[in-house]
Amino acid sequence: MATTVEELLNMLFDMIDEARNAPLSSEKCVLERDKALDLVEDIKAQLPVELAEARKVLNNRNELVASAKREAEDLRKRAENEARRLVGETEVIAVARQKAAEMMAQAEQKSKEVRSATNQYCDDVMRRAEEALSEAHTEMCRVQAKFREALGTASGAASTNRMYDAEADKSV
Repeated sequence: MATTVEELLNMLFDMIDEARNAPLSSEKCVLERDKALDLVEDIKAQLPVELAEARKVLNNRNELVASAKREAEDLRKRAENEARRLVGETEVIAVARQKAAEMMAQAEQKSKEVRSATNQYCDDVMRRAEEALSEAHTEMCRVQAKFREALGTASGAASTNRMYDAEADKSV
């Protein structure tokens, strides 16, 4: 007894192919009815089993295809999310670098301004100090000249014992 529908169908085909022609007809043949019916019964019995197996294989295939599609979709979504994240990080890094460059430029500009203001302030302080020292030196020279002048007259008039009077000098 054959086990698969294909084998049973092959046996039925061979039986029909090898059958004798009916008298006076080339299109009709004579078959052993019981053998042909037994083969048809075996085929009918095997068909549900093989159809069930074919359905199982088809269902397994469909499940595998659906699972592969789900995995592919999940992988695509993860790749898109990762790409978005990386693009976002790249944009954040670019913005951070731009802001850092701007801050560095501002700091350098502020440093130049502070340095310039400091140099101007120091130059102004030194100029005023120089002017004050010059005025003080001029005043010292004038006072010294008056002091010498007063001493010169004082040595000529030793009997009066005259001292230098700064108050009197202010009025001059």
